[in-house]
Amino acid sequence: MKIRFPGGMRVEAEYRGHTIQTDQSETSGGAGSAPSPFDLFLASLGTCTGYYVLAFCRKRDIPTDEIELTMERTHNEEKHLIERIDIVVHLPETFPERYANACIKSAAQCTVKKHLQDPPEIAIAAHRAA
Repeated sequence: MKIRFPGGMRVEAEYRGHTIQTDQSETSGGAGSAPSPFDLFLASLGTCTGYYVLAFCRKRDIPTDEIELTMERTHNEEKHLIERIDIVVHLPETFPERYANACIKSAAQCTVKKHLQDPPEIAIAAHRAA
């Protein structure tokens, strides 16, 4: 992954043939032209959880067009950090009752969630050009 600065408060990541663009909100000095890095962090948790719901349903030929997930967060005002994230999988009335708990267990297998529960060490270094 390569990270570049294309101008303003924008930061881009080049990864596996994709360009992932971020920007800061106008109140943070950016133009609001793309999600912030933190927005992408939250979206990665939500979409990863959604992937596991989707895969569960596809294996069982359960339609997903009426399923949606919502995510809410609770902030710790003292630490200025999120202290809890609640993800709700909204299942339609037609969803087979016998699969409801298994679907939630599948959603909990999200690899982003697992990395947050057992976080990797993150090392940051600088290298000066010769």
